[in-house]
Amino acid sequence: MATREPEDPALGASGLAHRVADAVLRCPDVVDLSGGPFGTVATYLPGERLPGIALREDEVEVSIVVRLGRPLPEIADGVRAAVAPMVGDRPVNVHIGGVR
Repeated sequence: MATREPEDPALGASGLAHRVADAVLRCPDVVDLSGGPFGTVATYLPGERLPGIALREDEVEVSIVVRLGRPLPEIADGVRAAVAPMVGDRPVNVHIGGVR
């Protein structure tokens, strides 16, 4: 069982959410983050809403917009692999929120 990466107390959840978002956006064929059809996939931070990343106690939800080309399951697997080391044993659920 993996352990959750300790969060920098100075950054807390905000730092983790931004690191996850940065890792997702660096994945091949990910064009953008998506808040989902009703904007429900988001992390609410002091003075900021980060769409496309929802950090929860029992899971992490990521919603992305992708570039068409590679199979969608391959893109989702790449995102999951990029995020998993940062979130410990929480499952990473990836949703394709759009295609460009």
